[in-house]
Amino acid sequence: MLKSVTEITEKQIFLQRAALGMVLLNAFTTPMMLSAANVALPAIARDLKINAVMLSWVPMAYLMASAMFVLIFGRIADMFGRKRIFMTGIACVVITSIIAALSVNGYMLIGARFLQGVSAAMLYATQIAIISSVYPPAKRGQMIGLTIAMIYLGLTCGPVAGGYLIDVFGWRYSFVFHIPLAIIALLIAVLFVPTEWSAEVRGKFDIKGAVNYSLAIVLLCVGVSLLPDWHSYFLVFAGICVMMLFFHLARKTDHPVFDVSLFYTNRVFALSSLASLILYTSTFANVVLISLYLQYLKDMSAGTAGLFMMIQPLTMALVSPFTGRLSDRVEPRFIATLGMFVTMIGLIMLALLNGVSSMHYLVIALIITGAGFSLFSPPNTNAIMGSVEKRYYGSAAGSIGTMRTLGQMNSMVLVTLVFALVIGKVEIHPENYADLQRAITICFSLAALFCVPGLFFSLFRGRVHQ
Repeated sequence: MLKSVTEITEKQIFLQRAALGMVLLNAFTTPMMLSAANVALPAIARDLKINAVMLSWVPMAYLMASAMFVLIFGRIADMFGRKRIFMTGIACVVITSIIAALSVNGYMLIGARFLQGVSAAMLYATQIAIISSVYPPAKRGQMIGLTIAMIYLGLTCGPVAGGYLIDVFGWRYSFVFHIPLAIIALLIAVLFVPTEWSAEVRGKFDIKGAVNYSLAIVLLCVGVSLLPDWHSYFLVFAGICVMMLFFHLARKTDHPVFDVSLFYTNRVFALSSLASLILYTSTFANVVLISLYLQYLKDMSAGTAGLFMMIQPLTMALVSPFTGRLSDRVEPRFIATLGMFVTMIGLIMLALLNGVSSMHYLVIALIITGAGFSLFSPPNTNAIMGSVEKRYYGSAAGSIGTMRTLGQMNSMVLVTLVFALVIGKVEIHPENYADLQRAITICFSLAALFCVPGLFFSLFRGRVHQ
C-alpha cells in the first residue's frame, strides 16, 4: 500500500514539474517576442514607411486581439480542456509570428499582429489556471511568482536579443527568434503532460456575450485611435454602451463567457482585479515609450536601446519570486499596495525625462518602476486566485488575463490618443522631436495619475489570509 502511495506521489510530482516546465517556457518565449517587437518599431516605421499613429497600432493590434479573446478562450478552456487550448495557442503563435516576419506593408503587419494576439489569448487564458490546477494552495503563490518572473525574464531578454538581431539582420528576425523555444514547450505538453484540466460542469458557450464583449473592445480601440475626428466620439460611446450591455446580459446568463457575478459578490476579487487593470494601464506602454525615447531623442541603435530597456523587466524577474513566496505568508494587499506606490514614484520620475536627462537617472527610474511592479503583481495575482473556490479557477484566471490585456490595451490606447493629438498622422522626423518629447511626458504623467485610484483599490480590498 505504501509503495502505491509513493508511486502516485512520484507521478504527481512529475506531472507538476512537466506542467510547470511547459508553462514557464511559454511564459518566457511569448513576452520575449513581444518586447523584441517593441524595440523594432523605429526600424519598422522606416522600412514600411508608416506614420506615428499607424506605428502605434503595431503593438495595439496585438493587445486588442488579446483583450477581445482572452475571456472567450478562458471559457472554452473550462469547457474543453485548458491544456488543449494552451497547446493550440503555442502552435498558432508560431504560425502567426512567421506571417508577421513576412509582412510587406503596414496593413499586413498589423493584421499579422492581430492574429498573434488571438493566439496569445489562448495562452494568457490558461497558464495561471494550469498552475493553480496542478499545485496546492500552499505553493500556489510561489509558483505564480515563478511564472511571473519568467514573463519578466522574457521581457528582459527580448530587447537585448531583439535589438542585436535588428541591428545585424533586420526587424523581421525579431518576430521569429523565439520559435525554437515555443516548439520545445509544445513538445513537453505533448510528450510529458498527459493530464487534462477542465471545469466539472461544462455548461453552454455564451455566444451573445462573446460577440458583445469583442465588439465593445473593437469600438473602443478604433474610436480612440481616430480622435479627434467627430465620428470617433460616436464609436467610443457605442463601445461603452455595448460593454454595459455585456455586463447586464452576463448577470442573467447561466454560463456566461465571463462570470461577472464575482465582481458583485466578492470584494477581494473585484478590487484586486481593478487594481491590476490600473497598474497594467499605467506601465505597459513604458517599453514602447522608452524605445522611442532612446532611439529617436537619444539617437541610440536598437541594440544599445535594448540594453537599457531590459532594466525594468530584469528587476521584475529578480524580485517577483520573493514577493510571490512572501504573499503566501503575509497579507497580499499590504505588499501589493506598497508596490503600487513605488510604481507611481517611478512613473513620476519617467515623466520628468527630457532630451538632456542623464542615463543614470533613466536607469534609477526604471529600477524603481520595475521593483514597484514586482512588489504588486505576484501578491495581487495570488489574492485573486485565493479569493475564489476551485471551481472558479478558470474564471479567475480569465479575469487575470483579461485585466492584464485590457490594461495593456488601455496603455497603448493612451499612447495612440496622445500621439494623435500631439504629433498627428505624420512620420517621426527630427523636426517633430519636440512634439514626441511632449507626447512621452504626457503619457508618463497620466500613467502616474492613474495609480492614485489603484492605491485605494489595493489597500481596501479586504483580507485573503483569514
